[in-house]
Amino acid sequence: MKKFIIFLKLYWVQIIIITLSVVLLSTIIFLLVTGFNTFATMESFSRKQLTALMGIYLIIGILQAFIFVGLMQLAQYHMMSGNFLINRDKITTARTNVKWTDVIGMDSAKQEAGELVKLLKDRALLKRIGGRIIKGTMMIGPPGCGKTYLAKAIATECGLPFLPAVGSDFVGIFVGQGAAQMRSLFKRARALAALEGGCIIFIDEIDSFARPRMADTGFGGGISHNATINQFLTEMDGLRQIENNIVVIAATNVDESDLDPAIMRAGRFDRKIYVTRPNLKEREQIFAFYLKKVAADASVRPDILARKTLWFSPSDIENMIRESSLIALRENREAISFKDLSMAYDRVVFGAKSNLVLSEKDKEWVAYHESGHAIIGYLLHPTDDVIKATIIPHRGALGFVAPQAKEEIYIHNREQYMATIKVNLAAYAAEQIKYGTTGSGVSSDFSSAINLAYRMVWHWGMGKSGYLGNMEEVRSHLGQSYISENYISEKTREKLDQDVQEILQTCLNEAKEVLLKHRDLLDYFAQELLRKSELEYDEIEAIFNKFNLKPISGRSTITEFS
Repeated sequence: MKKFIIFLKLYWVQIIIITLSVVLLSTIIFLLVTGFNTFATMESFSRKQLTALMGIYLIIGILQAFIFVGLMQLAQYHMMSGNFLINRDKITTARTNVKWTDVIGMDSAKQEAGELVKLLKDRALLKRIGGRIIKGTMMIGPPGCGKTYLAKAIATECGLPFLPAVGSDFVGIFVGQGAAQMRSLFKRARALAALEGGCIIFIDEIDSFARPRMADTGFGGGISHNATINQFLTEMDGLRQIENNIVVIAATNVDESDLDPAIMRAGRFDRKIYVTRPNLKEREQIFAFYLKKVAADASVRPDILARKTLWFSPSDIENMIRESSLIALRENREAISFKDLSMAYDRVVFGAKSNLVLSEKDKEWVAYHESGHAIIGYLLHPTDDVIKATIIPHRGALGFVAPQAKEEIYIHNREQYMATIKVNLAAYAAEQIKYGTTGSGVSSDFSSAINLAYRMVWHWGMGKSGYLGNMEEVRSHLGQSYISENYISEKTREKLDQDVQEILQTCLNEAKEVLLKHRDLLDYFAQELLRKSELEYDEIEAIFNKFNLKPISGRSTITEFS
């Protein structure tokens, strides 16, 4: 009975409007049918009399139509004012079935969320010790790392209804539409909280409407944006005044500094949970979790998969498993193998193969180009492995060499940057050695090398001249906003640019020297690429073993994954 009363309080306007509309429409249909039947059976005199009265009936019909349209306009008004739930397909209520034990690969975030779950499940304890319930939790992290998944698990663990929405749902064309949508969402949450003892609101991509407030642009955009934020703040503050167990969980991919400060202040979003990409151990757990859901060979090892997929998000891992299942299905096999996973990895990371057909001359050119990258990457890079080399076009590239970091690295030094530039310029050196000239394919390599060398000098103080400080920041911001553009002298700029060129020339000369020293290796590697089109990790390792060459920092142990 209580639920029925709350339902009536929540939707009484809709019920009345719909009832009146149905009655009116039914009456019109009944009168039309009855009128036609009567007209067909009437005598000639009566038909003439009725025809004379048709004008009056027409006026009555028009009035009825106006009344019907008015009711529809009234319904639209209540919709815009928040009495209707706009976009009900997008904002729905559901009981989630994501168990707490299903949340893996995010140990730190799960621990933070666990404290929130405890507070939600035991409000009485919180009141006894004088605490205050957390009303807002912001999840911050890259896409695909499980923010929505974690929010659903919180709702399941607490036994509360889950009310999801997307930030874009609150961005409307008309002024006030976003604010109306916001009122509707929180109104429904309060009703659910009264019925179920609590409710969790989850707003994904909150940055869609939660950017800092702005002045009016002249087209109402600023007014609408500000109204939506203000309404959200009002609703959040209103949650403090009621006893209903309502918690707002939001998720975003942007930095918290890009959101309106009023939203992020204490008292609204009291807690921040950072959901990052999984580390090695967490990736292994995620692979084990998804491999249990598919038929996989007993030889498939999650630890090997985890070592190869550095910086993969949980969604990337799930996609990789899904792609490998499709590959096995296409080949009429009942279980996925390491080969399927390797092919799926290539598809996820490098994209699908192109149907572009190269001439034999172009193939050879590409083979020497990629051989330069591979040899220098293998021998000189201190932190990266070379896991694949191909001359099969992918994503617009005629070929590529795939590096793979041996482990997660968060701080890079000058040696690593210099090695990366050597790898970038190695293709230019290989083409010069083989053909005495270079092709257009070195353009992207030059771009990568120059950008990195520029940042080394202008951003990180790694130039030979020893100039310190983020010179780019000084030039682009301080120089334009506070002082004259000549804050950095012409002499200093010239010296910094000379440092950039010195780095590029040094790296090129060292790469070329190594390739000339191992010219036989360069020719052999290119011929193997021409013969096989693709070289995997084990095949690359075998080539260097044939020439008794080892990298400067050793190789990782992922040979099983090929």
